[in-house]
Amino acid sequence: MRIFGISIKIVFLLLLFYCKSSTAPDLIPNVTTVGVGSSPRGICVSTSTNRIYVANAGDNNVTVIDGATNFTTDVDVGSTPFAVCVNPNTNRIYVANRMSDDVTVIDGTTNLVVNTIDAGNRPSHICVNPNTNMIYVVNQDGDNVTVIDGATDFTTTVAVGDFPYAICVNTSTNMIYVSNAHSDDVTVIDGVTNLVTTIAAGDAPGAICVNTSTNKIYVANMSSDNVTVIDGATNSVTNTIVTEDGPEAICVNTSTNMIYVVNNYTDNVTVIDGTTDSTTTIDVGDYPRAIGVNPNTNKIYVANTSDDNITVIDGATDSTTTIDAGDYPLYVCVNPSTNRIYVVNTNSRDVTVIYYTEP
Repeated sequence: MRIFGISIKIVFLLLLFYCKSSTAPDLIPNVTTVGVGSSPRGICVSTSTNRIYVANAGDNNVTVIDGATNFTTDVDVGSTPFAVCVNPNTNRIYVANRMSDDVTVIDGTTNLVVNTIDAGNRPSHICVNPNTNMIYVVNQDGDNVTVIDGATDFTTTVAVGDFPYAICVNTSTNMIYVSNAHSDDVTVIDGVTNLVTTIAAGDAPGAICVNTSTNKIYVANMSSDNVTVIDGATNSVTNTIVTEDGPEAICVNTSTNMIYVVNNYTDNVTVIDGTTDSTTTIDVGDYPRAIGVNPNTNKIYVANTSDDNITVIDGATDSTTTIDAGDYPLYVCVNPSTNRIYVVNTNSRDVTVIYYTEP
């Protein structure tokens, strides 16, 4: 019986050791810097090819970053490229050129320009629905959206509200949402018919995002300091949630149903529980302007332009850490497949790459 008791203890100790040793260690953040062009603006990532695309407004080109090596290639585009997006299914990249009123199409395999497509007046934002192979270009001074058929490059123009500011697409419902900053509303475009519906929002609606899992749309109203919540099934406003001063950027973690709103005048982030609409506030750095989320790790990244750093929020605990970036970090892009974060530093003409290693 004594031997049996000793055996039980040994087994227990072995199990305890195994549990401790099999616990994943906390990953350590590391930083490297990749040079790009002058006045880098928009950024996007292709998770299927692990390439990152940075629109350099001052150089009229796009820097392509190889995510595995950080090697770069430059591709000439139109005048003042302002936004960029990728269709992962076709491996084509679309660049909105603000001053030449057109869109450059890049073949992601060869990095060659395959077409230049006329858009409207001052194209400033762009998004793609990979399920339908349709691309949507916001023409800020034209009060409309250019719809590009990715298979034929044919275009259709859809009228929206006054001074369209941002755009997002719900790939599950094939509905497109455009925030109109001067008419204080949101235009909903039916992706099948291009027919529109208008929904009243707050004062100066700007950033907009959609939770495809709940079919709710969140609109940051920059001048009324709140967020309009829209039910995508009924196109009705279900709530208006108070934030802090100057909500400028917004993103959603579809895995946790939490929404993060960057308040750039009060240097904090409002966290909205998507189930209850209750809020909490997290302090970040000075003059935050952009945000990105990795749904796989439940980490949120906030670019603080005046502090030249990134606040990392742990979505499970709301605790924060700080990582240095370049001069005036203005855009954040996350590749959840590689757990790498790309931060565009507009004044230092580079991209800060955050990556993680085991201790």
